[in-house]
Amino acid sequence: MSEAQSYFFVGIGGSGMMPLAMILAARGARIAGSDRALDRGGVPAKFGALADLGVALHPQDGSGIVRADQIVVASAAVEDDVADMVAARRVGATVVRRAALLAELFNAAPIGIGIAGTSGKSTVTGMIGWILHACGRDPVVMNGAVMTNFADPARPFASALTGSGEAFVSEVDESDGSIAMYRPHVAVLNNLTLDHKPMAELRALFGGFVEAAGHVVANVGDPEVAALVAGIAPARRITVAVEGEADLVATDLVPEPFAIRFELAGEGQRIAVRLGVPGRHNVANALAAIGAARAAGIPLAEAASAVEGFTGLKRRFELAGVGGGVAVIDDFGHNPDKIAATLDTLHAFPGRVLALFQPHGYGPLKVMRAELVAMFAARLREGDLLVLPDPVYQGGTTSREVTSADIVADLAAQGARARHIPDRAAAAAHLAAQARPGDRIVVMGARDDSLSQLAADLVAMLDAAKDHR
Repeated sequence: MSEAQSYFFVGIGGSGMMPLAMILAARGARIAGSDRALDRGGVPAKFGALADLGVALHPQDGSGIVRADQIVVASAAVEDDVADMVAARRVGATVVRRAALLAELFNAAPIGIGIAGTSGKSTVTGMIGWILHACGRDPVVMNGAVMTNFADPARPFASALTGSGEAFVSEVDESDGSIAMYRPHVAVLNNLTLDHKPMAELRALFGGFVEAAGHVVANVGDPEVAALVAGIAPARRITVAVEGEADLVATDLVPEPFAIRFELAGEGQRIAVRLGVPGRHNVANALAAIGAARAAGIPLAEAASAVEGFTGLKRRFELAGVGGGVAVIDDFGHNPDKIAATLDTLHAFPGRVLALFQPHGYGPLKVMRAELVAMFAARLREGDLLVLPDPVYQGGTTSREVTSADIVADLAAQGARARHIPDRAAAAAHLAAQARPGDRIVVMGARDDSLSQLAADLVAMLDAAKDHR
């Protein structure tokens, strides 16, 4: 498939679609697209940024797909009855799924570095991208989140790097099974816990991914990952662990509110590292990134020094602001592991945690119901408060067998302090009314760019409340 062709992205504003479109545009392709959010007037800055890149934007009504030589790109979430898909069939345009197109580009790269795992993929991808960039490797990076190291006023949505080096760094997705399409030079496996699929299916998918790789970087602090890579020859793998047994080990962790320090031990060296992102989980992420850099030929000390310059991702424990003495944090936490890591990071320091968790769909809520309830019941402390609005809904057909109200009822049965407030704005207003100086409010959820605006609105609410005291 030639890159100097015309591509039409159905849902071009999606976290997996926009960076892929940016990479193809940088390689000379003509890019156009549509998005439901664009039609609703949502996130205008994102679509403005795409327009500034020369992307032709159309309503999602089929009007942008008019020729058979257009390659129509759609994610697995785009249904066949969407007007653009109907138009593609009508004009005879080729339709390719996003994952297949990304895998084709990735597999063609001299050094494909694929990052897999239930949690931490975007952060590790950003860390590897930053290390390779800082070390002069000029990588291509495909990320599902905006990398703050590369974002600026001229490029506010920097979820891709379009370098000319040999490395193609990309997170790979297990939720649609497309992880099986990748043939990585370096496979990074962070962790394996319940999220989109049953555990047996996840083990098979991740097992196939590491078997297909030339080199494997594995967080063996995760028992599922340790079991998966146990049979891989030591010459093909680099193991990492936080305070465990591995090739690269982090010890002596010293947390800070928005950073963390640790000692890196490996290859006969001990190196002091200070990350500009907080939490034990980010130490594990940094070890995985350093391991991938080593597999790509970067010396250990050079990789460790470079990772210190990583400034984080948008919506990954991002401080939205402080209002009335209350910090508001915008976070992507949406599965039990991610949410637990965020709550643990917050609980390392004094202050109540007031959490707004918007589930990212009714389907995931059904799959993760028991695990979410168990995690919240174990992690919420006395004085904390959890509020759940209704799940995000982007259109299409969906079964609503399990709702936010069901999660709250399950938590109430275990004595946890949680409330279901269906309307998201009302849920935020409730937390703002409950907050007092020294509290931390965290807004959590995925698949909804407008959550960042909600976090900003909370800061404004808290400031206004302070002024009226």
